[in-house]
Amino acid sequence: MWQTGPVAEKTFFAGFKPTRTRAAGRPHRVAVVAFDGVVLGDLSTACEVFGCVRDGDGRARYEVRVCSVADAVRSEYVTLNVPWRLSPLQRADTVMVPGIADLDRAVPGALLRAIRRAIDRGARVASICTGAFVLAATGALDGLRATTHWRGASELARRHPRIDVDPNVLYIDNGNVLTSAGGAAGFDLCLHIVRLDLGAEAAAQAARVAVMPLERAGGQAQFIVHEPPAGDQTSMGPLLTWIGQNLHRELSLPVIARRAAMSTRTLSRRFREQVGATPAQWIARARVRRAQRLLETTGFAVERVASESGFGSAAVMREHFGEIVGNTPLAYRRAFGRPTDQRSPGVRQLPHM
Repeated sequence: MWQTGPVAEKTFFAGFKPTRTRAAGRPHRVAVVAFDGVVLGDLSTACEVFGCVRDGDGRARYEVRVCSVADAVRSEYVTLNVPWRLSPLQRADTVMVPGIADLDRAVPGALLRAIRRAIDRGARVASICTGAFVLAATGALDGLRATTHWRGASELARRHPRIDVDPNVLYIDNGNVLTSAGGAAGFDLCLHIVRLDLGAEAAAQAARVAVMPLERAGGQAQFIVHEPPAGDQTSMGPLLTWIGQNLHRELSLPVIARRAAMSTRTLSRRFREQVGATPAQWIARARVRRAQRLLETTGFAVERVASESGFGSAAVMREHFGEIVGNTPLAYRRAFGRPTDQRSPGVRQLPHM
């Protein structure tokens, strides 16, 4: 049924602003829905990412419950005993919709209605991979830009012409309605949600626990054509590590090319092939993430945060911060900064991703 589509070359990422809507002191409630034919990897992604987030005292920041219409649901490989029915959706802050393996399999109407009621009362709902087909059946995606696994994008557009389907991105954030591509893009979406809720430091910790890279933005291409590898081609991993450890330095393309022992043209091509972004785009995101963590954990003035993060000035940092985070550095600090008496007054070494 799935049809192969054109390879993603142009990327898109909907802007976002960090928000905190839950009552202070209680974990954020996440309901992960399950149904016959659920993709186990998508379901487990949401459970594992949100379930691993802890505060400084080891307390869970998310309360995760797997919910279904029936006591048991059948996936392609196993039958799952699901502990919760649909009632947690009535008070969930976030509802996660995993993918469905067979696009022609019917999803229980009771589940679709429960998801729709959660959306109508203001809960955030997010789909992973072909979970977009389930979410689309509720009408929540009508009039919105959405994504799914690139192989299923044309079918989603055919079945739901009111949805602006974009097969070229990892995830799209429309505020309270989010969609992601397949596979590892589900991790990217979940880390994005953690960053929105709790800030960059919490997302970085979750990424480390999941052994996932943090610097994959929503607009990165889902599927990238790689040229046949040359005999001397090597992974960008060591270079990315070096860049992350030297964000405070000038990192022009010639500087990076010399480090990689490549021409600037070869570096640009291989960087885009392996990372899915240009060196400048990746570095800007890495510097913004470092600035976010400094804003959260220190009392540094904005000018010093800009310098420590590798930006030439506070004005340059604000420009990149607005493009990537959708907010100003000071507004971000007000939302996610520690109380003044808990901030580090001096320089401290931040772990690099």
